[in-house]
Amino acid sequence: MQIREQLEKIVDEAIAAAIADGSLAMEEAPAAALERPRDESNGDWASTVAMRSAKMAHANPRVIAQAIVDHLPANDVIKSTEIAGPGFINFRLTDSSLQGVVASVRAQRADYGRGNIEEGQRKVNLEYISANPTGPMHIGHGRWAALGDSMARVMRHAGYDVYEEFYVNDHGTQMDVFGNSVAVRYLQLLGHDVEMPEQCYGGAYVIDIAQSILDRDGSKYEDMDENERTVAFREIAYKEMLANQKKLLERFGTVFDRWFSERDLYVLDENGQSAVDRALAVMDERGYIYEAENATWFRSTDFGDDKDRVLIKANGELTYFTSDMAYHYDKVCRGFDRLINIWGADHHGYIKRCEAMMEAWGHPGMLEVVLGQLVNLLRDGEPVRMSKRTGEMVTFEELVDEVGVDATRFLMLSRSSDQPVDFDIEVAKKQDASNPVYYVQYAHARICSVLRKAAGDDAEGADELAARVIPVDVDLSVLTHESELALMRKMDDFTELVALAARDRAPFRLTHYAQELAGLFHQFYTNCHIVGEEPAVQNARLALADATRILLALTLGLLGVSAPERM
Repeated sequence: MQIREQLEKIVDEAIAAAIADGSLAMEEAPAAALERPRDESNGDWASTVAMRSAKMAHANPRVIAQAIVDHLPANDVIKSTEIAGPGFINFRLTDSSLQGVVASVRAQRADYGRGNIEEGQRKVNLEYISANPTGPMHIGHGRWAALGDSMARVMRHAGYDVYEEFYVNDHGTQMDVFGNSVAVRYLQLLGHDVEMPEQCYGGAYVIDIAQSILDRDGSKYEDMDENERTVAFREIAYKEMLANQKKLLERFGTVFDRWFSERDLYVLDENGQSAVDRALAVMDERGYIYEAENATWFRSTDFGDDKDRVLIKANGELTYFTSDMAYHYDKVCRGFDRLINIWGADHHGYIKRCEAMMEAWGHPGMLEVVLGQLVNLLRDGEPVRMSKRTGEMVTFEELVDEVGVDATRFLMLSRSSDQPVDFDIEVAKKQDASNPVYYVQYAHARICSVLRKAAGDDAEGADELAARVIPVDVDLSVLTHESELALMRKMDDFTELVALAARDRAPFRLTHYAQELAGLFHQFYTNCHIVGEEPAVQNARLALADATRILLALTLGLLGVSAPERM
């Protein structure tokens, strides 16, 4: 049990006891209400329960606080208490309670901090990136890749059942435009005097695709009917771009449970109905679809949208929203408790109609949209606008090529999703304390070095070395130095941190935690000699270092970042 949970239980018992003997004139016991004091000199934890109970108990908060303190049961958690200010109860923890955190981390290892989510809230569909397969992924896609993948990892650790999904926008006019763009470039490479149409994809990558087709198939498509050639090139280019996306994301450590093709929404079942047909039929049955101006509309204004939304245009063409409606209905039918979508900030205006759609189906609040803000790419503090290689935008792949997966992930996750990220390429490449991911990884590698030094062995990995040099029954009672206690306090924060980061969809908090934990270890390493101390002290400090290593690796793992043993 986490220290906070133990302390809450102790305070709850004290309140109940004070009520039982008449010391507090209340019919029911309020919650302990623990929080960290802003000033660490005030203690490890503080309770505001006395102030919140003043009206209920018809008494001064300080009198209530004293009654609670007087009824605290005997325990091994609280070292001392102090009533401060208008009625705060400040608690200082025993050294032994903090030392127990070390034992817990080392015993539970990768399971440390795991939580449980109740049925009916647990099963989550998390959709993110969903880049069109018509061009390279941009830097924003990289941020959403890091955000979505880490969010899934953190939520799983907190007890959610997360299903990760990539929605492939492979249906509609943009795909035909893409195919035609490649076809024109192909003909140009064959020497034909044809101009790119006004509506086209004009990036250099289109020429690269056309060249690869020419290199592989020669002039095979030169005399083909124009429409047939466009369709052929659309499929070839689509498969190539999708394969590139999958390859890059796999390299980035992001693996989806499903790549959902928009085209599947239009496949007919044995009854001659598509997913789009089924979604529209259900919406129609509920009375939220009507005909006007030769078009088909969704009554989204019934649910607070600023206007009704067209589903089928007068010319019979379906809108993008129709596909989105069918896709979300498919998710609903798959039995998820919650749908989370990560979108770019430019999709903010799209949220209300989707919320209206969910409410119309009888699932208000089921859809949650997380907006990912932009990434400002810098080099030594100066904005980077163009790729040196292509003269166009810097792609996600180029960034990973230059700075690596770990730095890209960590820095993309360094801020809340609703804030822009300033990503300095040169900082990401530095191997010193100015680079936050290097700083954290170095702490992990330093601990591994300490274990190798203690064992006098370079051959084994850190887990094996720790098992060999640290006694199973190691005595942790000697860990009383303030640097040791500070490190253990930070370890105890982890369980609650994961729960809150999962609840708030905020994996960025783990980057801050990792830096703080690494910083406290570096201080401990400076202030407390480890190898060479008398055996009891060396063994205890090795155990503390090992617990820090385990927790650093776990935190980095939840961010999708590696924990190297040597640097």
